[in-house]
Amino acid sequence: MKRKTLFLLALLINSLASFAQMVHKVTDPADWVNPLMGTDSRPALSNGNTYPAIAVPWGMNFWTPQTGPMGSGWQYTYNPEASPKSNGSYKIRGFKQTHQPSPWMNDYGQFSIMPVTGKLKFNQDDRASWFSHKAETAKPYYYSVYLADADITTEITPTERAAQFRITYPAADSSFIVIDAFDKGSYVKIIPAEHKIIGYTTRTSRSVPKNFKNYFVIYIDKAFDVQYVWRGNELVKDALEMNDNHAGAVVGFKTARGEKVHLKVASSFIGFEQAELNLKRELANDAFDATLAKAKQAWNNTLGRVAVEGGTVDQVRTFYSCFYRAVCFPQRMYEINSENKVVHYSPYTGQTYPGYLYAGTGFWDTFRALYPFLNLVYPSINKEMQEGLLNDYKEGGWLPEWSSPGYANVMVGNNSASVVSEAWLKGLRGYDIHTLYQALLHGANNEGPLTAVGRAGVKYYNELGYVPYDVKLNENAARTLEYAYDDYAIYKLGKALGRPKEETDLYAKRSLNYRNLFDPETKLMRGKNKDGNFQKPFNPFKWGDAFTEGNSWHYSWSVFHDIQGLINLMGGRQTFVKMLDSVFIMPPVFDESYYGGVIHEIREMQLVNMGQYAHGNQPIQHMLYLYNYAGEPWKTQYWVREAMNRLYLATPDGYCGDEDNGQTSAWYLFSALGFYPVTPASDQYVLGAPLFRKATIKLENGKQVVIDAPANSKENLYVQQLQWNNTSYNKNWLGHSALQQGAVLKFTMGDQPNKQRGISETSFPYSFSTDKENPFLKK
Repeated sequence: MKRKTLFLLALLINSLASFAQMVHKVTDPADWVNPLMGTDSRPALSNGNTYPAIAVPWGMNFWTPQTGPMGSGWQYTYNPEASPKSNGSYKIRGFKQTHQPSPWMNDYGQFSIMPVTGKLKFNQDDRASWFSHKAETAKPYYYSVYLADADITTEITPTERAAQFRITYPAADSSFIVIDAFDKGSYVKIIPAEHKIIGYTTRTSRSVPKNFKNYFVIYIDKAFDVQYVWRGNELVKDALEMNDNHAGAVVGFKTARGEKVHLKVASSFIGFEQAELNLKRELANDAFDATLAKAKQAWNNTLGRVAVEGGTVDQVRTFYSCFYRAVCFPQRMYEINSENKVVHYSPYTGQTYPGYLYAGTGFWDTFRALYPFLNLVYPSINKEMQEGLLNDYKEGGWLPEWSSPGYANVMVGNNSASVVSEAWLKGLRGYDIHTLYQALLHGANNEGPLTAVGRAGVKYYNELGYVPYDVKLNENAARTLEYAYDDYAIYKLGKALGRPKEETDLYAKRSLNYRNLFDPETKLMRGKNKDGNFQKPFNPFKWGDAFTEGNSWHYSWSVFHDIQGLINLMGGRQTFVKMLDSVFIMPPVFDESYYGGVIHEIREMQLVNMGQYAHGNQPIQHMLYLYNYAGEPWKTQYWVREAMNRLYLATPDGYCGDEDNGQTSAWYLFSALGFYPVTPASDQYVLGAPLFRKATIKLENGKQVVIDAPANSKENLYVQQLQWNNTSYNKNWLGHSALQQGAVLKFTMGDQPNKQRGISETSFPYSFSTDKENPFLKK
């Protein structure tokens, strides 16, 4: 009896310990975020390729500590050994205003502020100070670090277009603030009577109008004892103004130990007056702590739209850290003028126009999950983004596929079609959708001024039904597959808008072009020559060439709108499941010959030990959910949980590849909630299994979606039953429009697969091949 009592007591203790480790309520989601997640990266190996963005959600300006040299996309690297030209030293060169969407895209409109003491040092290497992560605090709304060489603590807190600095100095006769407007053309002016510095930077990494400038204004709450300007490596002591290739300013004063000097800084793409207006409107007479409190509240309001409970500390941290990334980009590029009207500088014409504009995202990545997440949780924000796309089209003549801040010539596809169509199909209203639809038609039928704008190879695609392999147009198979899905998105939007049947039928037909690249011998997608023969030799493990940052095993699943059609081509459900299984069974072999070396995406696939599954890049991220279309949903449940557990953590090395403007984070958010938008331009989400015991999505219309899985645990990862509003629900998908009415989804979880649930065709998610309105594939 005693032994039995001890056994029961041990069980109770273990149960209580497990319960105690669970997070039961999150009151300040912003404080669960680690902005350093993904920062331990380098060009050869990405663990996120992120930087700590000190900002407010979708803010026009971000701030970040700068460890990398001026002009480096790796502007902050957690491990200095990974940072180009760092010499292995943990040093900060400045605190940089940034708009950088990715290190590969680099930055635009950047300048930096750096406090120093002792000998006047303004060159970026000379002024750099050692720091330690032990004396660094990073929150979305606040950053603090101790600069050891200067004996200075620098704190930053942001608004949308402005920020406050609080700099704590030692006792020193020579304390300084260095303003670096960067090279490639810059200007500064010191106005001592107003304790003020103004300037602009023109530094960009992509094509912008000749008059592009980011104008800044800085107020310092302490009189200047000295004031100099500089150019390059030359200090100019007899001037207060400098216009040069690389201009900067220095102001100096005496400080007592512990003295706090405050800076208020704002910027504008429009002009100095607008920068002043942005500063006065957003900072007013607020003290540093008041701005901090507002920024924290902004994050709590935004992140609080999804509340999770019943997860481990690591799971909650990872969820909200991913959430933070998902609401950073694209950034607002619009401003509010003196008449309280929304205006923006155009990166296409160089003029200022009324209306919204956003910049800094690549649709090749973000159409997959990021924009679906916005449509579910923040439709009013995406409505602004859609109005911004209208302005992109009106001012530039095309929709962007990558904006940074204007058109960037990177990646493939015409995925603006998905972003525009999905928003309208999921209920966004109040903007000129008809002009946006014309923009889609224009982009779908014309080559743009850049190969990444419009459709490269469109003449071949429209005539042959595919972009040929042998016409000197790289990544041709990837283009074909993405164009086919984009045509489906155009078809669906055209039907919703009541466009002529002849027109919508054309895009419906083109959406089936994916079939032209299917090779029945290998059961994979394959490049095809202009004469109709498949290219030879064919190596399904060859990265690049016919595909984009992936191989045939990654891209063969890119039939987002017609998985049943792909199943039919492969020979039925049994074969399809075997092909899915093979992705994890095969070793992570690769052929890098197209690139002439191992690119970081290849290395990231190799390192995670999940076979050919390359979650670190986007093309295959939806593939885990495809078991639902073939009657084996428990395999989706298993592999999605594996990916979340193995590939994500709120640490500096916490991603398994480039985070890419919220896409890889949005994958985690959806997957943790238990569903995923395989076909964004449809009304459905495909089911996985929730990660938390409870999650509540607070919709903008006042309704709530409650996801309740009380038995969820590390072992209980399989869905046994699902009830929707207390009614048994056996489908492998959820409807977006139905969720908008509010819902309680109760998952019964277990440690073994339920192989009887979700196995019939009536449970399968949407495919174009089973669409009753499909004019070409009616049953």
